[in-house]
Amino acid sequence: MTEDRCRLYLITPPHLDEGFVDRLGEALAGGDIACLQVRLKNVNDTEVARAVEAARPLCYANDVALIVNDRPDLAAALGVDGVHIGAEDGSYADARAAVGPDAIVGVSCYDSRHLALEAAEAGADYIAFGAFFPTATKVPPTRADLDLLRWWQAMVTVPCVAIGGITAENCGDLVEAGADFLAVVSGVWDYRPGPGAAVRAYNAKIDKGMARRDLELRQS
Repeated sequence: MTEDRCRLYLITPPHLDEGFVDRLGEALAGGDIACLQVRLKNVNDTEVARAVEAARPLCYANDVALIVNDRPDLAAALGVDGVHIGAEDGSYADARAAVGPDAIVGVSCYDSRHLALEAAEAGADYIAFGAFFPTATKVPPTRADLDLLRWWQAMVTVPCVAIGGITAENCGDLVEAGADFLAVVSGVWDYRPGPGAAVRAYNAKIDKGMARRDLELRQS
């Protein structure tokens, strides 16, 4: 998942309906997406497995990594590309042991520089900072700011994901500040013109933010 250009990190809606696969296809057809995280709370393993198997053909046909949230054991059992863990989901070491050396392991670090440096040193493939904006998806325990992204880019080569209330309207500053990925949920699935249009709008803003970032680097 390491790329020079900032990319979209798509997360499933909190609840999946019968139209999810069609909407996922629209999103993937809309433009560049790095990965899809299957994030379903308060459901059994069978429901998560069903969601993974529904998404897998589309993701792999579009070279999109498939990641499961919270559950390293389930990620390993389902043979997906990786797992994302938070503070309450066990240690990085346990997650790595469960999914193996070649899988992606990402770690939520909220607004903590200490946690982020620990995770990076341990070997995390990416770390996630947030929330950057208010979000209805979940109640964020912390708020992060742009200086955190700037500091991370200056200090560490491990990619960082910005998460929390990110829309096509407000994402530009995150890209310019150094986010490697933008984690998006309702900004895609609830976008009235449709998920494909949302992905196109995000990528257009990413291109503009990258242009500003490159200009700033050349002038520094």
